[in-house]
Amino acid sequence: MSEKDPRRVTIRDVAAEAGVAMSTVSRALTTPGRVNADTQRRIAEIARRLGYAARTTDRSVHSGTVAVLVADVTNPFYFGLIRGAQRQLKAAGFTQLLMDTEEDPEAERDALAKAANLCEGIVVSASRLSDRELTAFAANHPLVAINRTPRRVPHVLLDTPSGVSQAVEHLVSLGHRRLLYVSGPTSSWTNVQRWRAMKATAARLGATAECSTPFSPTMDSGAAAADAALNSRASACIVFNDLIAIGMTMRFRERGVQIPADISVVGCDDILGADFCVPSLTTVNAPIEQAGRLAVSLLQDILGRGGKVERTGTVLPTHLVIRSSTGPHPAP
Repeated sequence: MSEKDPRRVTIRDVAAEAGVAMSTVSRALTTPGRVNADTQRRIAEIARRLGYAARTTDRSVHSGTVAVLVADVTNPFYFGLIRGAQRQLKAAGFTQLLMDTEEDPEAERDALAKAANLCEGIVVSASRLSDRELTAFAANHPLVAINRTPRRVPHVLLDTPSGVSQAVEHLVSLGHRRLLYVSGPTSSWTNVQRWRAMKATAARLGATAECSTPFSPTMDSGAAAADAALNSRASACIVFNDLIAIGMTMRFRERGVQIPADISVVGCDDILGADFCVPSLTTVNAPIEQAGRLAVSLLQDILGRGGKVERTGTVLPTHLVIRSSTGPHPAP
């Protein structure tokens, strides 16, 4: 391929010239350690010759578009975030490009590679990539993370671990001493943080906390999670998210287990419908829409400063919303 006008070179051109996938090109240029050394050098040379590397480094994409990446577009947790980001972007004259990474790290890498070539900046929520990958990518592309704290990457953090600690205190005050954490995906950074908060708070209050095997963060996982909770003999459980928790309440009802008379259930996220299910769900509420607006505001700062990062992070508080799914420890 002859040398192209750099303004027209895309990551697809580099991938075609190198005979590799676009995601391989993205990794080679942003996280070289994840690609074979010979392949990395070949891709870097092709990108340099075509002008793609210079285009990426000087951040000269002026599409008026910002990509917003979410782990599962069908999860109601993301609805407020998408709306908040959309409103902030619209006010600033940008168009939102919504990308669903389907809880899949490889799909997220591909989405980042495409977004880097199409958009002026990126907001990524609940990333399933490592801190190292996100830091390396953000070094070359304007990026803000939600619910992750990679070094030198601007981020917005929802303090759900604090909300989980409140949930433990609530359950212990009701007499519960044997608690179960119903785990989400092991690739979820927030899942790890919530379990750590629960374990530490339970130990401080003299309660026992156990962690289940991981479950997919969907309502369909609730049946298996409910069975696991009954086998654990815990009198109360705190669940990774509301979708699993709602699925658990449905399974408990099928098995004749009464909530909260037999077992108490606490969710996380306070999604649309958490207060409508039967019984209404005690859960951790987070300012999701505000997180979307703040993430875009941070990204605007980066773009306005030519890529220079001034602010690194904002933490938003959460709180426990007590409803009907929690009650006193079951009588002997």
